[in-house]
This record gives sequence, C-alpha cells and structure tokens, in this order.
Amino acid sequence: MYVEWRRLTRTGLRHTQEARRPLYERTRLFKVYCSTVVPGFLQTPAYASALLLANSDFHGTPDDVEDAVRARMNRNRILQSPGHRFAMLVEEAVLRYPVGGADTTAGQLGHLLNIMTLPSVSLGVIPFSATGRPMWTLETFTVFDDSRVHVELLSAQVTVTAPSEITLYARAFERLAEMAVYGAQARTLIAAAIESIG
Repeated sequence: MYVEWRRLTRTGLRHTQEARRPLYERTRLFKVYCSTVVPGFLQTPAYASALLLANSDFHGTPDDVEDAVRARMNRNRILQSPGHRFAMLVEEAVLRYPVGGADTTAGQLGHLLNIMTLPSVSLGVIPFSATGRPMWTLETFTVFDDSRVHVELLSAQVTVTAPSEITLYARAFERLAEMAVYGAQARTLIAAAIESIG
C-alpha cells in the first residue's frame, strides 16, 4: 500500500504518530534501519521537534509539531514496556548529521548512549570503515514481527505485506546487521561523533 505523506498528514503530524500506536503495542520484535536520521523510537523531544518542524515546513502540513512531538514521546514509552524487543541499525552518517543545532545533536547522541543500556534494545552502527559491503545504503524501513514492513520515502509511506517482499526486507536487515558494530565499538563511534560537534 502506497500512501502519500500529504494524505497522511493533511490535518497535521500528530495524527500519524497516534495512528501507529496500536501496531506498535502489539508488535513484539521491531527491526529498524535508518540511513539518514536517528530512528523515531530513539529520538529526544528536541531532536524530534527539529525533524518534525522541517518535515512540516517541507510538506506544508498544518503546524502541530508540539502535539506531534508529545505523541511521539508517549508512543516511545514502549521501549520501557515488557514484551517488546528493538533491533536498531543506523549508518554512521546518522551520528554525524546535525539536526537542530549542536546542543540538540549532542543531546540526542548522549541519549543513544543511555538507550543502549536497555536490555530490550540492540543498537548497531554501520561504520564508514565497513568494507566489502554486501548491501548498499537503503531507505528507512521498519519490520514488524516479520509480518509487515513500513518503508519511508520522500513522498509517501509504503506498507509491505506480501510475504516475498517482507522476506527481502528481513534478509536486507540481516545483511546490514552483519556489517554493524555493537556495544563498546558502537559507543566509541557515538562518543567520537559527540566530540566532533563544534
């Protein structure tokens, strides 16, 4: 299913955040890959506000950014809820892309270091130094219990439910995960990104 963002957000951004909540609550395993920004689940209010404001401006949606951020933060409490696991992958470029200014970016990266301590969260970073990549950089996608995929494009959200296509995204996630570093190595990359903020 291909649904344009202008249709999804014609009344603002808050509704989109709230509409996903039932799916998020029933999902047990999330697999998330982001090549451009920190995944929504892991965002601080300041980072989410900067991103959603830019999104609202670009797409010309009604300005309900404060409400949308509040809805996203409420939804993100699921990270602390029992019965959910989160496998997250980001490209190292995500750590280096400034969003909302130096303080916002530094705060967001510090938040990632804290989030990594949660037992339900596995955060992998695919370093610039990864060689012999078997997978190229892809668009942002989320796999829900290996039964549904949301793909975020510039113009639309694509919902994938065909088993053969879900299998492709699951395979892509596995290959990307093999290139990532975790734990202390991921923390080193995040810390280096914090230090580089001028």
